[in-house]
Amino acid sequence: MRPLRSAAHYLKNTDLYLLILALCCSAYSLVLINSATASSTAHDRFMLVQGVATVIGVGAFVVMSLIDLEDIKRYWRVLLIFNLCMQISMFIVGQAVGGNRSWIAVGPITIQPGEIGKVLFIISFAAHLMQVYEEINRWQTLIQLGIHALLPFGAILFAQHDAGVAMGYILIAITMIFAAGISYKWVFGGMVLGLASVPIVFQFLSGYRLARILVLLDPSIDNLYGNEDYYYQTAQSKIAIGAGQISGSGYMQGLQTQYGKVPVNESDFIYTVAGEEFGLIGALLVIILLALLVLRLLYVSYRAGSTFSALLTVGIVGMFMFQSFQNILMCLGMFPVVGVTLPLFSYGGTSVVTMYAALGVAAGVRMRVKPSWLQK
Repeated sequence: MRPLRSAAHYLKNTDLYLLILALCCSAYSLVLINSATASSTAHDRFMLVQGVATVIGVGAFVVMSLIDLEDIKRYWRVLLIFNLCMQISMFIVGQAVGGNRSWIAVGPITIQPGEIGKVLFIISFAAHLMQVYEEINRWQTLIQLGIHALLPFGAILFAQHDAGVAMGYILIAITMIFAAGISYKWVFGGMVLGLASVPIVFQFLSGYRLARILVLLDPSIDNLYGNEDYYYQTAQSKIAIGAGQISGSGYMQGLQTQYGKVPVNESDFIYTVAGEEFGLIGALLVIILLALLVLRLLYVSYRAGSTFSALLTVGIVGMFMFQSFQNILMCLGMFPVVGVTLPLFSYGGTSVVTMYAALGVAAGVRMRVKPSWLQK
C-alpha cells in the first residue's frame, strides 16, 4: 500500500496540467506520424520509437520533477563543462545525417546530444543568472553571460554544423536575460547591434545556408546555387498546407503526405501533415496545445518559490516557444529550413524525451511552491 500512497501523493502535488497537455500533444503526434509514414517500409519502427520515447519521456518527467535543482545549482560550472564536452565530442564520434554531425549511435538507438544539452544549458544559465542577478545591467556581467551562451553555441556549430539547434541556445539565453530584468537600453542596443551585424554574418554564410535564406525572398534564384533545389521542401510544404483549406483532405488522404512529396514530413515537416489532412482546424489545434503549454509554464514561473526556479521555467518557456515558432514558420515558408523539430509533435526519441524532462523540471518547481499562508 505504501507505493500506492506515494504515487497518490505525487499525483496530488505534481503539475498534472503540464503532463496532460504533453500527453495530448504526444497522442496527436502519433496520429500524424502514423499517416506521414503509412507508405514507408519502416512505418512500424517509426510508431514504436515514438511510442517508447513517450513512455520514457513520462518517466523522465517524473524523475526530473523529484530532483530539487536548488541543491545542485552551485555546480553550474560543472554542468556547463560537461555540456561543452558532450557537444564537442560529436566532432569525433558523431554520425553525419543530412550534413550535420548531430547524432551518436548507441547500438540500435541514436541520440542527439544537442537536444539533451538544452536542459543542461537552462539549468547552468539559470544558476549563473541567479549568481549575478543584482548586477544584471553591468556590461561586465552581460559579457560573462554572453560567453556562457556562446560557448555551447560555438561548440555545436563547430562540431556538429547544426545551426538550427545552436540557434536555440541563443534564443533561450535571450529569453532568460530579458526575464531577469535587463534594462531596455541594453535591449535596444542589442537590437541595433544585431541588425548592424546582419551584413557581416551574411559574408560568413556558406553557399547552401545563404541559399536557404535568399530563396525565401526570391525562389527564382534557386538555380544559382548549383543543382540543389533549396526551395523544394518549402514549396511542397506550402502546397500541402494550402490544399488542406479549412477542414482538410481527410485522414490519410492528403496527396502530398501520402505520396511523400514533403521530405521528412514525420519530423521537421510534421506540421504540414496536420495542415493538409486536418486543415486549418488541425493546424490550429497544434498551435493551441503548444500555446496552452507555454501559458502554463509562464504561470508556474510566476508562482515559483525562488528567482532561480522562476528563471529555470522561463528558459523552458523560451525553448518551447521559439522552437515552435521556428518550425511552424519554416513549414509556412516564412523561415529558412534549419531542421528544427516541433516540440512533442515531431518524430524523434531524443527530442521527445528532452521535452518531457524539461516539463518535469517545471513540474518540480511547481511542487516546491509553498502555500501562500506559509510564505508570509
